[in-house]
Amino acid sequence: MTIAALEALTFGLGRLAEAVGGAGHRLCLLTGDRAVYRHELAHLTPEALAALDIVDVDTFDESACAAALAAVPDLRGLVNSTDTWSVPGADLAAKLGLPGPDPAAVRLLRDKSRVRTLLHERGLSRGRALTIPADPADPSNLAHASAATAATAAAEILREIGLPAVLKDSAGTSSRNVWPVRDEQQLHAALAEAAQRAFAGRLFAEPFFSGPVYSAETLSWEGETRLLGVLSRQMSPEPSVREEAAAFPVAFPAPELGLLQDWVGRVLATAGHDTGFAHVEFVLTTEGPELVEINRRIGGALVGEALCRALGTNVYEAMVDTALGRRPALLDSPVDGSSGPATGFVLVYPDRRGTLTGWTGLDTLSAFPGSPEWYPTALPGRRVEHLDDQRGCTGIVLAEAATAELALHRALSAAGSVRPVVAADDEG
Repeated sequence: MTIAALEALTFGLGRLAEAVGGAGHRLCLLTGDRAVYRHELAHLTPEALAALDIVDVDTFDESACAAALAAVPDLRGLVNSTDTWSVPGADLAAKLGLPGPDPAAVRLLRDKSRVRTLLHERGLSRGRALTIPADPADPSNLAHASAATAATAAAEILREIGLPAVLKDSAGTSSRNVWPVRDEQQLHAALAEAAQRAFAGRLFAEPFFSGPVYSAETLSWEGETRLLGVLSRQMSPEPSVREEAAAFPVAFPAPELGLLQDWVGRVLATAGHDTGFAHVEFVLTTEGPELVEINRRIGGALVGEALCRALGTNVYEAMVDTALGRRPALLDSPVDGSSGPATGFVLVYPDRRGTLTGWTGLDTLSAFPGSPEWYPTALPGRRVEHLDDQRGCTGIVLAEAATAELALHRALSAAGSVRPVVAADDEG
């Protein structure tokens, strides 16, 4: 049998190929850019490599993807582990008669404003969403709106949402097109900047919730949800909104962890996610958890790797089970976050725009405790344009320890020695 993947996250392809091969199947990756997986492909085990086929296709062309999938021999399942391809992936699985989520439920989860509104209506969020322009009958895009329309939008946000607030793309990824605003000057500046941007969805406003940010890493099957652990997330100082570091698993007291398990189960059930992995970002406020967003996938960056190490198992086997339409064994496994080492990882950003030429300090990582590892996300020669969100990340340093706190300390220490070298435009 063959299991196909419609693109994948930057890291985790090797683990997925091993899981598919271990089950006696082949993995067929459909991708529009093999270079995204250069690190994973370079480090595949012989077993994973033997189980992998790659089909080069324009993955933004659903018809081309359908044709490519139709040509896959003995196709039994479709893995869709990204946000960008979640909707077309659900549509393709439905058209091909493969196990998969309800496309309508996937469309709901891809719309952060709809999810916020739904949770607010069901009493699971103190805040509501406000679409901009505020008048839903107005078909104009803010980018073409007049100054008067922008002023009207600002007034509506102040009246309906209040400050502080967050403006963001309803279908955004990688923290792009997100503006935290704390006063009217920032609000008007954010609206002006948003007017110059293209959006994957539409611009909306919601309340800003104060507190540390975490993500609940979960696995569900037919409405039953297991909390696999909680990941810490260190965000950059405002106004940037990029992720700086993370660690897994966070050691919450048992009563608080139980409350989070109950909360995340109710949130996912309300949002219509009943099967597969979910990465649920939330703020732990003084009044309890408040949702940031739901991603119906395993966490990005090195979250999948962190899960595998902490739980002492290849969690991608559960992705294979789900793709084949069967209850994941991981849902009933006795493994917990104490089965293996905790991990911390730090995203490494340059301090200026320009052309990446390399890094200094990589050769010193072995001197640090925690067995630090380097996961590049960019190649020398790449132009670095964005410094305020994850698109500017050039690589990730991961380290291990007995606890997430110690692992994060080790990762921060090791990452502090790594510096991206960027040539500015005027340096030729």
